[in-house]
Amino acid sequence: MFKRYLPILAWLPHYNRRLGAADLLAGLIVTVMVIPQSLAYALLAGLPAVVGLYASILPAVLYALLGTSRTLAVGPVAIIALMTGAALSSVASPGSPEYLQAALVLSLLSGLILTVMGLLRLGFFTNFLSHPVIAGFLSASGILIAVSQAAHLLGVEASGYTAIALLGSLATRLGAVHWPTLALGAGTLIFLLLCRRYAKGMLRHLGLAETGAALLARSGPVLAVAATTALSWQLGLAELGVAVVGDIPGGLPPLTLPGVDISLWRALLVPALLISVVGFVESISMAQMLAARRRQRISPNQELIGLGGANLAAAFSAGMPVTGGLSRTVINDEAGAQTPMAGLFAALGIGLVTLAFTPLLQHLPIATLAATITVAVLTLVDIPMIRQTWRYSRADFSAMAVTILLTLVEGVEAGIISGVLLSMGLFLYRTSRPHSAIVGRIPGTEHFRSVTRHEVQTLSHVAFLRIDESLYFANARYLEDTVHAMVVRRPGLEHVVLICSAVNLIDASALESLDAINARLKESDVTLHLAEIKGPVMDRLKRSDFLDDLTGRVFLSTYAAWQALGNPPE
Repeated sequence: MFKRYLPILAWLPHYNRRLGAADLLAGLIVTVMVIPQSLAYALLAGLPAVVGLYASILPAVLYALLGTSRTLAVGPVAIIALMTGAALSSVASPGSPEYLQAALVLSLLSGLILTVMGLLRLGFFTNFLSHPVIAGFLSASGILIAVSQAAHLLGVEASGYTAIALLGSLATRLGAVHWPTLALGAGTLIFLLLCRRYAKGMLRHLGLAETGAALLARSGPVLAVAATTALSWQLGLAELGVAVVGDIPGGLPPLTLPGVDISLWRALLVPALLISVVGFVESISMAQMLAARRRQRISPNQELIGLGGANLAAAFSAGMPVTGGLSRTVINDEAGAQTPMAGLFAALGIGLVTLAFTPLLQHLPIATLAATITVAVLTLVDIPMIRQTWRYSRADFSAMAVTILLTLVEGVEAGIISGVLLSMGLFLYRTSRPHSAIVGRIPGTEHFRSVTRHEVQTLSHVAFLRIDESLYFANARYLEDTVHAMVVRRPGLEHVVLICSAVNLIDASALESLDAINARLKESDVTLHLAEIKGPVMDRLKRSDFLDDLTGRVFLSTYAAWQALGNPPE
């Protein structure tokens, strides 16, 4: 019982010095790598930079206690920061005390939603987010985040949380570009892009191992932060108008209490739900991929509780909504993390930086953080997935395209809500018109295939209709119409065999339709039979009167029905 809700009890008793050494190294590497990200994502959300550091400490500790992934690293991430900023800007002005209080409430609501979903075992809920919708949402969000950082790279002010608003705001301020800021931001951006593209190959060419080369290549943001901070300090760039982070409060995160303002809670409830779901999808996808690679097990419902605990911790330690981050998790994994203790070591490292070394970040240019964010979010734009979806399914592509368009034009909430609704609508439309096929026997075998695709044997007085979808309220009437049309086309028909090998469910509405089909065929002197009914479906049918009223029989296989109803000579 305790191990179920406290996964740390499963691995901590087996912890040893070898694991500790590996986790300590990974924790140190993650500490160095994610500090620029944490600062940048807090600024992206419209919050003070130190909030990003706070959100990387206690939330990581809670996840280490409650999460099931051995390598997932929890903290602020780009997409959640963007959604946080969009949500908070609708209820308060950035920089105001009310804005900071709303961030705590948003973290609290997200934590409560995730925890309740985990306790109710609602991890399946995220299945309603189709992969094309998620890919479209992340791609549009990547573009939106990059556009939002353009103002910091240009050294101008811009407002808005949609691409249209941001571009419009930028267009009116192009004449006020701050050239020193642009030079610094553009130089950092080019450096980071070159690091991402060429650094690993160059390091491998110099003889470094794969893992070491990958880690050093990802240290580009750290080098950029160190170099530009030193340059800003030495040259006094702040005096030239280059925006810098400024004073960052030292000390550990303070204890905070989210306010109980019912109107604020009501305003942030839907954004908190969307942040929770999107954060969980991003987190569980990464956790499951790494767990499969290591042959480990992930519990989605316990992951909900782990992420819920992390967000609750953020709410009470001056943080912001968090989730499992893609880049920091990859760094943690490649650095050799073996258990969640690596996350604890990273939290301790970031806590030490927050306690004693924040003055070193005072001269860090905002343009450097903007370049860091821009390069990081470019990975969210999944062009191959967009191209493949266009080729494979125009219906899925339409859901993706609507999600992208509305995310860019109306904002993140409108984009993901529309994508989910459109995905569900497409699912209902597809399953409301289930694919079915009249099949015949492949000569000399017990196999049956569609009469339109294969050379098969058929019986003039028997129709074998294979149903390729579960039967429920949305498609029950469509099945009635399909059977009726088939009988009308074949006046000499005596038997209809419904092949249910692909039917996993028959709900009450579909059962009524089967009753209606049975009665209508009986009036036309046609006998209805079923074949290849799955066990769970048969169990439910036995609890009804349908089998008693069925005019024909239930066959174990289609071939058995073929033999019983009239096998023509070979």
